[in-house]
Amino acid sequence: MPSLEYAAGADLPLAAVVRLYDAVGWSAYTDSPQTLAAALAGSTRVAVAWEDAELVGLARVVSDGHSICYLQDILVDPRHQRTGLGRQLAELVLAPFAHVRQKVLLTDTEPGQKAFYEALGYRQAGGDAADDDGGLPLRAFVRFDA
Repeated sequence: MPSLEYAAGADLPLAAVVRLYDAVGWSAYTDSPQTLAAALAGSTRVAVAWEDAELVGLARVVSDGHSICYLQDILVDPRHQRTGLGRQLAELVLAPFAHVRQKVLLTDTEPGQKAFYEALGYRQAGGDAADDDGGLPLRAFVRFDA
């Protein structure tokens, strides 16, 4: 099982990050590696999973630390998907924000995404944007904690 830890986004090896984002098909991020590096460096919290020296998972949060927490990315190398690693990364990266009531995220309309985020306690906000005329292929999810 991969080992999980917090990481400073600015300290992650960019080549390993780009390889992981490419492995899951997120080329919009890897088209500009320096922008991706800056986004990681500006993230409030980053959690990573390593298998030996290979980065196989990453989750990151952007937050004000008090009223809102945005779960920006959860990536798991395809070889490790459906093993519980995504859930572990989400729980680890969100743990410091347990006191933050509002947690939100946007994701694509791939059917497995909906089930995954609902299993983490998120609820879809409204319908699928892709269903609207001219809508984007996105879903918005929110979780309100006491």
